Amino acid sequence: MISGFFIERPIFACVVSAFIVIAGLGGLRALPVSAYPDIIPPQVSVNAVYPGADAETIAETVAGPLEQEINGVEGMLYMNSISAGNGSLTINVTFAVGTDPDLATINVNNRVQIALPRLPEEVRRQGVTVVKASTSILQLISMHSPGGRIDQAAIGNYALLHVVDELRRVPGVGDVQMWGREYSMRVWLRPDKLAELGLTPGDVAEAIRQQNSQFASGRVGAAPMNEGVDFTFAVTAEGRMSDPAQFESIIVTTTDAGAIVRLRDVARVELGAQSYDFDAQVNGEPNVYIAVFLQPGANALETGSAIEQRMNELAVDFPDGLEFSIPYNTNKFVELSIKEVVKTLFEAMVLVFIVVLLFLQRWRATMIPMLAVPVSLIGTFSAMYLLGFSINMLTLFGMVLAIGIVVDDAIVVLENVERIMHEEHLPPYEATIKAMRQVTGPVIAIVLVLCAVFVPVAFVGGMTGVMYQQFAITIAVSVAISGLVALTLTPALCALLLKQEDKAQFGWLQAFNRWFGRITGRYTKGVTFFLRHGVLT
Repeated sequence: MISGFFIERPIFACVVSAFIVIAGLGGLRALPVSAYPDIIPPQVSVNAVYPGADAETIAETVAGPLEQEINGVEGMLYMNSISAGNGSLTINVTFAVGTDPDLATINVNNRVQIALPRLPEEVRRQGVTVVKASTSILQLISMHSPGGRIDQAAIGNYALLHVVDELRRVPGVGDVQMWGREYSMRVWLRPDKLAELGLTPGDVAEAIRQQNSQFASGRVGAAPMNEGVDFTFAVTAEGRMSDPAQFESIIVTTTDAGAIVRLRDVARVELGAQSYDFDAQVNGEPNVYIAVFLQPGANALETGSAIEQRMNELAVDFPDGLEFSIPYNTNKFVELSIKEVVKTLFEAMVLVFIVVLLFLQRWRATMIPMLAVPVSLIGTFSAMYLLGFSINMLTLFGMVLAIGIVVDDAIVVLENVERIMHEEHLPPYEATIKAMRQVTGPVIAIVLVLCAVFVPVAFVGGMTGVMYQQFAITIAVSVAISGLVALTLTPALCALLLKQEDKAQFGWLQAFNRWFGRITGRYTKGVTFFLRHGVLT
């Protein structure tokens, strides 16, 4: 009998339970926190740019070859593409729930590399990016200028240079996207001048591309030079331009008469926003949004706190007239939800303690089954960590439900020990040995029956299965641990702590016992009546 080993070695039984608790506390510290289990299918985003092309051209020349190669990648559910009139293409590939997002990104990137030779040269020059698409927005940060002292493009440029990269380095952040305007040199062509000179927009773009480049200018004094050169130094030439006047001086072409046609002759150059598709204001003031996405498996609460701390540090160096706020923060909902469930968890434990005390009516007897509750629940966190679960609404609700279940095994053992002590007048040690011979089988059967009810839920497919998998497994694991505790710690404590004494230790329980005795007597009479008159039942 397994219980006899632990009854004779109560210290070892306590060590086993302590190990379960320590393992559970370690898992608790490492578990991520979220509102619900991760049920969103992972996505991989493929982005490309074809400057000057319309949506139809992009769909035929860029989206077509990419979709043809990506289609059928391992684990893919479906994909959709967006070909925009501004020359951009976005292909979102959605994978089955449970697919490793890193592996999915690699597989999609391999397919994209196969399609690259079939894409237009300009698209290849701009580059095709393959990234993990983050779909879970953790926070939305607003950067604005009270009084409108800083325009939207300047705010966006500052955020892009000094904020976005800093937030990407925060542990737990999966992606950071800026929704706003950023500085760009805009060239407004004059169609009449182009037609007069026989030029096309492509000619202007090619001239800008060639003359707005950084080249290696070489070295002076490098071999093979004539003897007598004492020094060698690198030549640094001005490459990329940054001022509208510099762009205006770009030579576009020359006329037959030898006149030089510069960019200022066929276009207007100014420093503006790269795109005017996005516009946002806060109380009528210029605003830029920064969307922060949570990394899969990261702790939402810790990541959110780290982001706020980092933003407060960055705000010290903000220019005058620039402020930030966080109008959208999912952590507030998570914190309130988790707090309410934890409150319910403690309330359930208090109610279970009161009910157990009310019927066992002795402190020693009450504490034995109540010790099984924290050991079983805390130990469950270690299994949750090993299974890749998170602390969320469903796992905590599972623990709330498990409180009333895990205490049953210990009560079965305790009640049988007390019955034998009372009826056969045996000392606690001998009564526990005899009781465990009688209830070991039923306790194991109880655990197996309850696990047989909840474990199959974990094999339900689809999004519903993912939703309730953690709920069911949490209950099953806590029940299994409670069965182990009922066969190890509970009998050891019964043999060690129980004493021969009257049940009622509190005067106010006498009234409850009289009332409960009357209820029990009436119930017994009713059952006896129906047993004697089986026709009525």
